[in-house]
Amino acid sequence: MAGYRYEFEAELFRWASRRELWVFARLPLEVSEEIRLQPHPPAGFDSVKVQVTLGASRWSTSIFPESDGTYVVPIKSAVRRAEGVELGDRVRIGVETLL
Repeated sequence: MAGYRYEFEAELFRWASRRELWVFARLPLEVSEEIRLQPHPPAGFDSVKVQVTLGASRWSTSIFPESDGTYVVPIKSAVRRAEGVELGDRVRIGVETLL
């Protein structure tokens, strides 16, 4: 069941904690704070289950909290290829929380 939907622009960045290429986008602080205040089913690492839209691509994943109060969303390589985006690009993303 869907919760709330947010749309925003974000830059794609590499998560430095992994040797493999893991690419993320950071949710704006205001959106992150609003999501944090919503009730969510318990999930590992304080993550929140979401549906994500980037261009014509849509997939299910989780967003993960960062120490600065924001959430980050992973952007799969298949999505990056399909949408023709890469590290450093600014993209328009839709995130819909799931209840």
